[in-house]
Amino acid sequence: MFYHFIYPLSEYISALNLFRYITFRSITAALIAMGLTILLGRFYILKMTQKNHQPRKLTPKTHEKKKGTPSMGGLVIIAAVLITLLVTGRWDNPYTILALCTLIGFAGIGFIDDYIKHAHNHGRGLYWTTKLACECLLAFFIIAAIVKIQPTFTLLDADKTTLLQYSKVIIPFTKDTWIDLRSGYWLLAIIVIIASSNSVNLSDGLDGLAVGLSLFILSAFIVITYATGHSIMAMYLKIPHLSNIGELTVFLSALAGSCLGFLWYNAHPAEMFMGDTGSLALGGTIGLTALLLKEELLLPIVGGVFVLEALSVIIQVTYFKLTKKRFFKMAPLHHHFELLGIKESKIIARFWIMGAILALVAIASLKIR
Repeated sequence: MFYHFIYPLSEYISALNLFRYITFRSITAALIAMGLTILLGRFYILKMTQKNHQPRKLTPKTHEKKKGTPSMGGLVIIAAVLITLLVTGRWDNPYTILALCTLIGFAGIGFIDDYIKHAHNHGRGLYWTTKLACECLLAFFIIAAIVKIQPTFTLLDADKTTLLQYSKVIIPFTKDTWIDLRSGYWLLAIIVIIASSNSVNLSDGLDGLAVGLSLFILSAFIVITYATGHSIMAMYLKIPHLSNIGELTVFLSALAGSCLGFLWYNAHPAEMFMGDTGSLALGGTIGLTALLLKEELLLPIVGGVFVLEALSVIIQVTYFKLTKKRFFKMAPLHHHFELLGIKESKIIARFWIMGAILALVAIASLKIR
């Protein structure tokens, strides 16, 4: 918001002209959000340490030592992003507003779930049907907003400009290849958002795992978002171009910076957990970003580790219902490796390595077309 007051002064103070550049504001946003998260996180830990956090049910016995660690730390991430955008963001940009509403909306669902667990002596929280219904309703309004903001997107070429409907989905690693889902796009979009939010939530079981993987995905999307909003880059890379979406880079940078600051306390051994408040918010925002960038089919690649975590739960439940036996020692997948005797820190590091590689593959997809 300060942008709207500071930038006009560049007419008198030339140094303030830096605020016109998305790159400068993105770097500034990441640094401010990281610093704020570290400061707010310390305050939050001191205030919440007396709260009696219980590990999730159906987790390895080694997680008993995590009892008493403050949860719902996602509130710190949300607060840091909000304050940062007051300094670096443009509030006349519809993509920024939509991303912020998505972040807060899913954080709200997660907060209610976390609060019920704590209020009822760490009960089960929201019923899964109620939780899913809330997520679907929120996803519906988000998609309606996307259709309103960007009913079409542009493919630029040296010879011609092609205008495509929002319902067309681009195939990664291909040039000028897409599928028109028509009204079926709404179903795909809802699945993308819901699957993204819940897969991040399922992965939030080891110290720093979910937030670290989210950081890699956000980093890849920051690069793709900037290229999508830059007409020359978009034309050169043969990717969709949206003229105002470059501003989303600032929002994603603030969120990535906040994740990095949160990792300061969430790294093993964790001093604070994000809870559903943070994991649902991160996942929902990542899903939204994939939809806005027209990279719906790239999301399962860049978020491949989250996909594996979610699939492990689906396989475990399905296999148990059919055979009354367990396919994995425990689901999600990270708990299976724990019960195999692999140390938590090593599992986290290896999953991070996989996440970093997949993020690089996603960025490389811009050129491999």
